[in-house]
Amino acid sequence: MLNQAKFQNPWKTNTNREIYDNPWIQVTHREVVDPSGQDGIYGVVHFKNIAIGIVPLDNDMNTWIVGQFRYTLNQYSWEIPEGGGALGTPALESAKRELKEETGIIANHWTKILELHTSNSVTDEYGVAYVARGLTFGESEPESTEQLLVRKIPFQEALDMVFRDEITDALSMAAIMKTNLLLQKGLLG
Repeated sequence: MLNQAKFQNPWKTNTNREIYDNPWIQVTHREVVDPSGQDGIYGVVHFKNIAIGIVPLDNDMNTWIVGQFRYTLNQYSWEIPEGGGALGTPALESAKRELKEETGIIANHWTKILELHTSNSVTDEYGVAYVARGLTFGESEPESTEQLLVRKIPFQEALDMVFRDEITDALSMAAIMKTNLLLQKGLLG
């Protein structure tokens, strides 16, 4: 493992001005000196939540995906159950809430499978994904902004959807592929 402490930040920030702010994101404009010593600019999107994703798996190796129209993409998107977790709230607590909210599923066993930065050249968004096992089922409780279609499919079909570019959401793709690797290596109980 690399020792991150030995790497020094070669960037210098001269100014940091807020351009936009809402309950979910903040956008700042920064005047900087880049690693080569040249003056430049940088735009940073700060996320006020962490990204949370869940791959629920039953004993028959089925999973659940969620479909919804994504306004920013202007297209329909198939994804694992996911959402935002408040900064300062344990990620697992947020994952349990999101899984119940979007699918009605409650899980007894949780395994954290990855942490990632979704687009670290322009945002500080941080994500966490879990595999949820020991499932019980109830009613979903989607937010008013969510018009969701929930599908139960074999896990292999979710993996195939990633390879066919039918699932393109970064957190979903990473979580499904990591889950597959962990299953192949016998590291998920």
